Amino acid sequence: MSKKNKDNKKAETPQEEPQVDQQLDNEQTQEQDNAQDEAQPEVTVEQLQQQLEAQQKEYLLLMAEFDNFRRRTLKEKQELIKSASAKAMEDLLPVVDDFERALDAMSKSGDVEALTEGVNLIYNKMVKYLEQQGVKPIESTGKDFDADLFEAITTFPAPDESMRGKVVDTTTKGYMINDKVLRHAKVVVGQ
Repeated sequence: MSKKNKDNKKAETPQEEPQVDQQLDNEQTQEQDNAQDEAQPEVTVEQLQQQLEAQQKEYLLLMAEFDNFRRRTLKEKQELIKSASAKAMEDLLPVVDDFERALDAMSKSGDVEALTEGVNLIYNKMVKYLEQQGVKPIESTGKDFDADLFEAITTFPAPDESMRGKVVDTTTKGYMINDKVLRHAKVVVGQ
């Protein structure tokens, strides 16, 4: 044989070997997959139903727990609101006591100046309490009309041109609590 023929035979032989190796690898992989499938037990319908029932029971239990949590939280919130309002009312009781003393003094005394001074002290005490709670009066007379803060009860001819669209008079003072309107001021607007 010539040298060329030998080279050709050598070149053909290595190409055929990888194909055989691939077939052997594929057969081994299939055998391993089959062995794994046989090793895993088959799941029966009864087992699946039991799993489903267990999960349904767990779901119902979780729903019941959540419903109880929601009710308990709502109850605690209501109790918190009640106790907060009770504290606010308790802090107002000294002011009521002062008013009762003033009324008693009015019936017994004729000194108007002393009564006026006493009522002013009670008023200042009440305003101080409201400020401590975050309640502040809304400044209105002379300000531009703002529908978010004021409630116009009537309009009035403006005394001069500069008062058009402004608050001429305040009939009922408005209040804000923590930058939120608690009560709108009732005002007369210049037209």
